[in-house]
Amino acid sequence: MAVLDYGIGNLRSAEKALQHLGAAARLVADRASVEAADAVVLPGVGAFGACARALRESGLEEPARGALAAGIPFFGVCVGFQLLYEGSVESPGAKGLGVFTGTVGPLSRGVKHPQMQWNRLDLLDPRAGQPETAPLRGLGERPWVYFVHSYAPPVGQETVAVCDYGGPVAALAVRGSLWGAQFHPEKSGAAGLRLLSNFVGLAAATSAA
Repeated sequence: MAVLDYGIGNLRSAEKALQHLGAAARLVADRASVEAADAVVLPGVGAFGACARALRESGLEEPARGALAAGIPFFGVCVGFQLLYEGSVESPGAKGLGVFTGTVGPLSRGVKHPQMQWNRLDLLDPRAGQPETAPLRGLGERPWVYFVHSYAPPVGQETVAVCDYGGPVAALAVRGSLWGAQFHPEKSGAAGLRLLSNFVGLAAATSAA
């Protein structure tokens, strides 16, 4: 399992959480390692534009696109989730991967920025908690997870769970083997570890098939 190391933030927390679950996860910074991986994790912290630029300049944007096109299990986390969209109001002109349509926008004006707290997930699609490889399987009803962000993608057809923060905020998206979470699973205690375990299970099931 490849955790993309493109020089932003503390990537080792995601790597260590996956290793704790028994996954053969490691930070990778070269195309060959991404292409050989059975799953890819794209973390991200900071500004959308800085992360988009770092991903491109690291040489990992194209292999990431290749993994997405090939249907390899792929998990975007926080700004890594936002990068799955076309762009962001935060960084005009910076382009995301464009896998999901829409532009990342700011949280509601009526709430504190950033949202830096625990919040509950409300499922929009019950299937997100049912199939063996579903992200929220085993997390229980309305699990608590930890958020640190001022921007979020729009709620769209891919959105399977939201949190309430001045209105519904897209928190989790799924399209086949592609997952995206606005919250930080590695900081979300038992619920976050269970979600990561579900992703490890998805990677194993996909590889076996």
